[in-house]
Amino acid sequence: MGQFGLRARQFAEYVVFCTFVGLVRCLSPGQCTLIARGMAWFFHRVLPRKWTRYEVARQNLKQALAVDGVPCSDPECDRLIGGMWLHLFRLVGEMIHLHRQLRLERTLELIEFHQKDVGLRALCSGRPVIMVGGHFGNWEMGISIFGRFGFPMGVVARDLDNPWLHAWFENFRQCTGHHTISKKGGFEAMTEELSRKGCLALLADQDAGGSGVFVDFFGKPASTHKSIALMALEHDALIVVGYATRRQEVLADGWPRYEVGCEAVFDPRDFAGVDAVRELTAAYTHSLEQVIRRAPEQYFWVHRRWKSVPRVRAKRRAA
Repeated sequence: MGQFGLRARQFAEYVVFCTFVGLVRCLSPGQCTLIARGMAWFFHRVLPRKWTRYEVARQNLKQALAVDGVPCSDPECDRLIGGMWLHLFRLVGEMIHLHRQLRLERTLELIEFHQKDVGLRALCSGRPVIMVGGHFGNWEMGISIFGRFGFPMGVVARDLDNPWLHAWFENFRQCTGHHTISKKGGFEAMTEELSRKGCLALLADQDAGGSGVFVDFFGKPASTHKSIALMALEHDALIVVGYATRRQEVLADGWPRYEVGCEAVFDPRDFAGVDAVRELTAAYTHSLEQVIRRAPEQYFWVHRRWKSVPRVRAKRRAA
């Protein structure tokens, strides 16, 4: 495909995406939920399981939610996978309506804050802050709310291949005062943000490959990016583990309430040992795990989080 063909295909994708967004914005909250339930049922019960990475999710859940060495049961795994798809499809509608719904005058109606004072003390400490989350709950809401309250952040995200879609999502985050930093090749921009005592926001729950540091995640070593701990130690930045979880309550207009919370704050000054990077990484990863355990159906289980294995274990397996 030539350059013209590529651009034409990308523009067509953008038109389809904008049409979809426009249609969803015309729907009521109840209609969005009803469609989400139908799509979740279709993905979970109709599509071939290899298309939806069902086995990946099932194995992840068996590993993660094992109790005393006993894996999570198949019926429970199946229930949680179905709940995951429902959550993700509801999340699409909620994100599209986010800026319309997330107004300052509706904040207390839409959101219940957990450990608000702890998070605010970190943000007002005069030190740089790294806000860490995962593909859990409504992560875009968890970031956007801080912009609404006057705490702009550099949001670290992967560049999208489609330039029109990339620009749309960049503008989506800028509407609340944030700016996007490219995940690929953006290390200098991240360090500059921290050098001026700014705030970074990023998701820290994906496999880091062979270059990551291995720390336990749900009881099994998982390759985790070292850059967060390295930046925190170098720039004396506080690490704040945050989340935004959908609650059971539904408002009069049909939208759900969310709990936005600060799970923990980690000060790099408390990790001054020889293995400080590993210990700090393990600390915030464990904190993120505790968040996910409270609502596992709101986590993205189809990611191969334990794809990489430690070199020692890989050599033993080969032998």
